[in-house]
Amino acid sequence: MARTTAILSSQPNPADQSDRRQKSRTPTIFTLLYSGMDSGRMLIADGVVTNLSTNGIGIRGNRSVTHGMELALFIDIPGVEEPLCVAESRVSWVEGRRFGVELGAMKLEDMNHLRFFLRDHNTPSNNQDGSN
Repeated sequence: MARTTAILSSQPNPADQSDRRQKSRTPTIFTLLYSGMDSGRMLIADGVVTNLSTNGIGIRGNRSVTHGMELALFIDIPGVEEPLCVAESRVSWVEGRRFGVELGAMKLEDMNHLRFFLRDHNTPSNNQDGSN
């Protein structure tokens, strides 16, 4: 199967999102808070992280977002005392209240928490085609 850009790319069509993944995703279910500006109004909402990689997150949120919207994320990673803070991220696809976010710059400590979580929870069955 040919792979193109990452799932959390600027492509708005989520129907073929599994074909766009370059990094393996770790299925998850834990909470997060996301915030950003929507048509000049502040949006603050809760959601559930449904999958995770070092460069993106799948989210099921309780408020709608739009493609290209910039968000700040506060992710409750299990085993980490404080929420992981991602000050810069961008919505790359939307399907109802499900959406993907491309992660932006993070503090080194937060990136390390994310990497350690993924290392400890990633298995070969989590890879899209078993080759990653």
